[in-house]
Amino acid sequence: MSSDEDRTYQPEDAIANSVQALAITGAAGLFVSAIQNSLARQNVSAWGVLTRTGGTAALFASMGGAYGFVKTASANLREKHDPYNNALGGFFAGALVGLRSRSMPAVLGRGAALATIVGVFEYTGGQVMPTGKDPEVDEFDRKEALKKRYRRPVEETINEIGEGRGIYGPGYEERRRQRIKDAYGIDVPPPFYKTS
Repeated sequence: MSSDEDRTYQPEDAIANSVQALAITGAAGLFVSAIQNSLARQNVSAWGVLTRTGGTAALFASMGGAYGFVKTASANLREKHDPYNNALGGFFAGALVGLRSRSMPAVLGRGAALATIVGVFEYTGGQVMPTGKDPEVDEFDRKEALKKRYRRPVEETINEIGEGRGIYGPGYEERRRQRIKDAYGIDVPPPFYKTS
């Protein structure tokens, strides 16, 4: 089986993705709208979030919905995942920002600007700062190797911090029993689950 056969395209639900993106960005827009409402100089009610600055929430929600739908629909039509899908979605989302100014150059310019930003972001791997991790190394194996590399023997830990707090060396029960008998004269019986 070749690698091309392994990477067959699986269509996604464009409506579900757009509704999910609409909900997420709509919530973010509602948050920004609430901040705008709270910073207003005149005294406005709590409903000002929807009436006075509600356009911000609507713009955020429509941008997210348009981006999610166009990105997924273009991926389904082209049957591949690549940065062009994100750039197309970014163009339509940016065009919605330009619609507020009611100018065709603003629609095209803001759409092209957001398409460029989103396309380049996706092309570079979708990360703002590089992580420095090797994508070929399994994360679980890497963490296990780190644990083994810095693991210390229990005897060394007990010598440094002593027993107790969940750290007990071999023969602890006998030493504890003897210590209590010497200090208080009480004979501590072994736990019920250790008696035979």
